[in-house]
Amino acid sequence: MEAQATLKFARISSRKVKIVADLIRGKNVDEALAIVKFTPKASSEIIEKLLKSAIANAENNHNMEHSKLYVEQIYANQGPTLKRIRPAAKGSAVRIRKRTSHITIVLGERE
Repeated sequence: MEAQATLKFARISSRKVKIVADLIRGKNVDEALAIVKFTPKASSEIIEKLLKSAIANAENNHNMEHSKLYVEQIYANQGPTLKRIRPAAKGSAVRIRKRTSHITIVLGERE
């Protein structure tokens, strides 16, 4: 049995999220929370909130035990890119791409 939580349209690049995601993949839930809490990256705050949501889903919706939970899968896919324009030299313009991502955490239960 597995429980999951998904965050769509997070205003952070999926490359930045994958750095922290690789740190907690396969870890126990409590260990993953500790790693995310003390990782000085922009995405760690977002992943911490999402991980807590996945834990709550597992306990309340699927009647899973907190002590047996681990991060089975975590992945960040690229979402739509917001395109903005910034003035540049000689009357030209430069396009700024504000990237978004879809983050999913799947928790499993160890035997």
